[in-house]
Amino acid sequence: MIVSVPKSKTGPPKKQMTWYRMDLHLHTPASNDYKEPGVTYLQFLQQAEAKGLDIIAITDHNTVAGYAAMWEEVEDLLKLEKTNRLSPEEKLKLAEYRRLSEKIMVLPGFEVTATFGFHVIGVFPPGTSVRKLEHILLNLNIPEDKIELGSSEVGSTADVLTCYREIAEAGGLVIAAHANSSHGVAMQGWDFVGGQTRIAYTQDKNLHALEVTDLESTSRRSTRNFFNGSKPEYPRRMHCIQGSDAHRLVKDPKDKSNPWGVGDRATEVMLEVVSFEALLSLFQGNDFNRTRPARPAAAAPFDPIKAVRAQGPSIVQSFHETFSPKTARMTAIIADVVAFANTNGGSIFVGLNANPKLPPKGIDRPDEAVELIRSEIDKSVTPPIDVDILVQTSEGRKILEIKVPKGTDTPYVLAGSQIFVRQESETVPAMRDEIIRLVEQGRAGRAGAATPEMKPPVEAVAPGATAPSLTAASADMAAEPAVPAISLAAPAPRTGVEVIDSAHQDNVWYHTVQDLRNKNVVRNVTRFSARHLWRYAITEREDNPVQEDQVTWIGDLGLWKTYKRAGVKRYNLVQRDSQGGLHVYYGVTEDGMHGPWAQFIQEQETEQEAETEQESETGQGKEHDVATVSEPVAETDVLWDEVDTVGEIEPTDMS
Repeated sequence: MIVSVPKSKTGPPKKQMTWYRMDLHLHTPASNDYKEPGVTYLQFLQQAEAKGLDIIAITDHNTVAGYAAMWEEVEDLLKLEKTNRLSPEEKLKLAEYRRLSEKIMVLPGFEVTATFGFHVIGVFPPGTSVRKLEHILLNLNIPEDKIELGSSEVGSTADVLTCYREIAEAGGLVIAAHANSSHGVAMQGWDFVGGQTRIAYTQDKNLHALEVTDLESTSRRSTRNFFNGSKPEYPRRMHCIQGSDAHRLVKDPKDKSNPWGVGDRATEVMLEVVSFEALLSLFQGNDFNRTRPARPAAAAPFDPIKAVRAQGPSIVQSFHETFSPKTARMTAIIADVVAFANTNGGSIFVGLNANPKLPPKGIDRPDEAVELIRSEIDKSVTPPIDVDILVQTSEGRKILEIKVPKGTDTPYVLAGSQIFVRQESETVPAMRDEIIRLVEQGRAGRAGAATPEMKPPVEAVAPGATAPSLTAASADMAAEPAVPAISLAAPAPRTGVEVIDSAHQDNVWYHTVQDLRNKNVVRNVTRFSARHLWRYAITEREDNPVQEDQVTWIGDLGLWKTYKRAGVKRYNLVQRDSQGGLHVYYGVTEDGMHGPWAQFIQEQETEQEAETEQESETGQGKEHDVATVSEPVAETDVLWDEVDTVGEIEPTDMS
């Protein structure tokens, strides 16, 4: 259960939120691959009622013929009623339609087949005319002579992004159908679709939600966890829902490709009122706690807190096991608020440890804690940042979730002088170059301009391209002979750090460090000024430089060592450039191991990991170890840690 806490005790109370059950992916006999062609539309609605659905959408293949046929039947009955020509059977049928229409919101829609066979769902407000819906389909290049066939194969149509835009501009809700399965916009196995295309298809501003087949999974490799905003190339957190994609009334276990019936794989949404406007507003917003997989009445409701604990700390979420108004513990929470605002936004959970093996401690007086935290944020953070604080329940204990947006007026400062940023799963003080970058971003935001792109002096490039020399360049060197360009076999990993240059002065080493997640470069970092991961990388570079014979090589790419920090496995990876130089990438997580780097990912159960020197001293790695999830991955799930590799999973047809 989730309760929104008002921002002020004296402000207007919020309306009561209620969980409603919906299924936004349902076919009717108007789809030519429907399994039970004799089903009536009244039976279709009666089955939706039997499954406890409050909201449904009719989404036949490239047609609205099913929605049109249902309402044509109702209109015919109304005409007969008006002229007193209804038979007793017709009176009962009309009365049943009326009763069901008061219980279930029926939304018109369609499942359009875009270029290359990707499926996109459009859902529209009740009462949207059939003519308008067919006009949209025609704009998406559905042939006029096929617009009533209900076929998923209609020839050349519009591309995915055009489908998103046309549906959104028409006022519709845009959903990528079974995104992690066959005909899904993020599916593996499409060797002609590159990573940049996947990013565009899953991060587009007009896309409201991803329909997934593994919403119940708490695995770190689940689709919802992949699109939680923590991945460098997928920074937009996506709403994930599930739908039945039903082609029959009742589930048929014998059908291995798609056994689901009406409402068998539904989603629950928390709304103030059942309306299309409320539903669209939910998916246009950033409250991700108001959706959950629907479960049978006798089953325990889905616990989102367990799901986030399975993910562990990341760049977009942190955990504080206990709460106290005392300075140290409160300051740690507010520092996280500042760090999230200065980075990508995120959620701070108070009252539980990240380790799912430990029961949540909870907050004894949550309303009082909310007011204290909000008061401290208002007092200590400059400029003001507007946060939402939710009170959730997990395992019978009250938990606070502080939802922090990505700030637009950076840098955000704690107590007038302390600037923090989020580095992977840690909150750390911002370095000089990062502060400069935050100032420039804030200035651009206030001027209404786009954030300037900070181009680092060294950037990994694709095969065949060239990169500048790793030596420090200056105007004084312009007259020197040109240095042969250095090329890399593969782009650098997308997480971790690289020490790209070092200089020795006055018995101190000064390093230039690049954050591989955002490509930001920070100069003049010393071993003693560096924060956690950077300090580890610099210490390794100074005291334990990589030796080629210590590396497990596959071509010009190599694995040097692995270790664990805060329960997350990290890799030190190496790449040999065209001039024979070594590029070392420290602390890379599996999230950042794309393309050819994915071949070095190891199973946590079998690998003997070494802890870093810091963890060995503090016991941090052991204390925050997160249990490995042993839940099997469904046949249609994507192993998202390897999203840029191709052909890892044989898909199951979910058309």
